[in-house]
Amino acid sequence: MYNRKKRFGDRYDGYRVRSLSPMSYVSPFIMKTRNTSSNLFSGSIELGRIENYIKKKRREEELSGFGFLHVLLAAYVRMLSQKPALNRFIAGQRIYQAGEDITVCMMVKKSMELNAQESAIKVIFKPDDTAYDVYRKLEEAVEEAREEGDSNLFDNVARIINYMPSFLIRMFISLLEFMDYHGFMPKIIHKASPFHCSMFVTNLGSLGIPPVYHHLYDFGTCPVFIAFGAKRTALEVQKNGSVEKHKYIDYTVVSDERITDGHYYATAFKQLDWILRHPDSLDEKPEQIIEDVD
Repeated sequence: MYNRKKRFGDRYDGYRVRSLSPMSYVSPFIMKTRNTSSNLFSGSIELGRIENYIKKKRREEELSGFGFLHVLLAAYVRMLSQKPALNRFIAGQRIYQAGEDITVCMMVKKSMELNAQESAIKVIFKPDDTAYDVYRKLEEAVEEAREEGDSNLFDNVARIINYMPSFLIRMFISLLEFMDYHGFMPKIIHKASPFHCSMFVTNLGSLGIPPVYHHLYDFGTCPVFIAFGAKRTALEVQKNGSVEKHKYIDYTVVSDERITDGHYYATAFKQLDWILRHPDSLDEKPEQIIEDVD
């Protein structure tokens, strides 16, 4: 795990990445915002092995609610344990590594009613977390959000801001942006903010629709947004001429291209694809944790 000590230029929420190419240093000054620096791509996940894996897990009493979201998050955490540069972020036109904390944000419904209130949850994973760890941490966060109703930290901060007149809200957000830029935003705001995370994920499959390309947020530090849609079935012709039915889930990724290069992104998501095709590997901790460059 990370043994790196804080040095001058580091932030409370990250370590300055210093051994970068000259272009990597300059790019945040040229491409100033996340949405003007976004790359978009999509892919499909074949569900054969994953569905078998989920069925096996659900037979365990403590994993009765195990599903695709848990597999995806566990696979993403495992990928970051080997490809840590995707856990970087841009702040103050500098590139930082978030360390061993892998913070995932998502929106959850307070109840299963159409007009039920939504709230953001933040779940902190570690690079050596297994599928069991991911399931436990996510379920605890969802249950806590539903029990708190509309009184969790994010909702309370949002409610306070909502009471302000418009001009004060603009001034307050500008102040937060200034403080975040320089790395001294209040930690309670950082803790409540769903915009400060390693990855934001949304499950559009629960709505029965395909995934959208969701924008990144210029406020905060989130470098990756993943959306996945509903299951679909495809009939595919095999080499011997037979036709087989396969199930897929489509997903989209919007990423901040400035945190690392295209080759690194490609190898990282190829590794994610391999992990999803071998979900049993998520039952055990990784053999080693790769640390990002200094």
